[in-house]
Amino acid sequence: MGRPRCLCEICTCGSDYLPYSIVKRHLQVQEEYKPKTGDIELGTTYRKDYNAHKIEPMTLVRPLERKHTTGGKLDTIPTYQDDYRSWEVQRREATKAVHIYHPPTEKFGNSTTFQDDFVPRELNPRQSFKPPCVAKISNVPFDGATSHCTSYIAHQLEPKFIRPKEEYKPSNQPFVDLTTHRNDFKGLPGELAKSCKPEIAKVGSNARFNGVTEFQDRFQPWLVSLPEVRKTREYVPPSGSIDFNSTSHLDYTKHEISPAFPIRPVSNRRRTNAPFQGSTTTKEDFKAWGTCRQEIIKKQQEIPKPMGKFYDLTTFKSHYIPHQITPTRSFKPVHAIALNSGPFQDETMYHTEYTPKKPEICPANYPSPRGYVYVNTDSHGHKFFRQCIPEFSESESNPILKEIAVVS
Repeated sequence: MGRPRCLCEICTCGSDYLPYSIVKRHLQVQEEYKPKTGDIELGTTYRKDYNAHKIEPMTLVRPLERKHTTGGKLDTIPTYQDDYRSWEVQRREATKAVHIYHPPTEKFGNSTTFQDDFVPRELNPRQSFKPPCVAKISNVPFDGATSHCTSYIAHQLEPKFIRPKEEYKPSNQPFVDLTTHRNDFKGLPGELAKSCKPEIAKVGSNARFNGVTEFQDRFQPWLVSLPEVRKTREYVPPSGSIDFNSTSHLDYTKHEISPAFPIRPVSNRRRTNAPFQGSTTTKEDFKAWGTCRQEIIKKQQEIPKPMGKFYDLTTFKSHYIPHQITPTRSFKPVHAIALNSGPFQDETMYHTEYTPKKPEICPANYPSPRGYVYVNTDSHGHKFFRQCIPEFSESESNPILKEIAVVS
């Protein structure tokens, strides 16, 4: 019968490329390095052929000093000052129009759109339907009976259990204070490490130094005079009494002034039906006067426009002489296809060696493939089928169905 296999796993890659046994590559073991015996000859051709020469220090070759004379006066004219000379340029007059302000003679009496459209009206405040925030006091006495007071039954508590305190009983055995450190590390006897530090030997002499140093030779003691201390004079208070009167105390006259009253707007304003008088001194004195748009100031053309007909004859048109052009001969070969009367040989290696094969469609694409029997479906969703191949016997003409497992 054989093991069933999924039909969707059969492909040309799985049938053409078969696995081969891979042999591991033999690695060559590197030989151990053994140094050669004997001395190394360090002589070179440079050491053999090179002769040392004595070299003297190089002397500095400085150029001779050139002294430039600066006593004479330079009286020359540069090319820029000689070629580019100043020209007398007249200042162009300003073309700005002169406007003289003329104050208006009539009063400004135009009213604004706010004054024309706005009509003062009295405001009627809305009646508030908000309930007053006042606590309502009840005449019934307060009933303080709760479910806890009525349902709670007081029970007598049992005495609290107190655990007796255990007395300390010391052990009769001696205390073992041997640790693992004391047991394992028993302190082997050994010599102390010697110090390799050199001894500090003081090199000196107790005798007095009788020589002369550079400091004693160059820096001689100088006679320095002490700074003169200036004595401060003792304070002597002035004789007589002190007059504390000033010019402000003597000349200032005190006046009785009433305190200034704060100028505040009246909170309770009275509403009147009279029309609002919006005329002010600014409206009466400053009237709107007509303005006209200023014309564009165009610059006058310095070059006058030509009046006659434009003569468009150029030097090119007047001097140019047309010549007859002879085209150059082309030496390019003619692109003509030579026709052959023989038959066209269209045989290729693909035509001669190609063997047509019938394209096979995977039966797993059909919901119920013909010629296959459904077996089961695995956990990944792959369906497994068995192929049924008919075989004909010699005595009978009826086919016999044989189940064969699909193997790639």
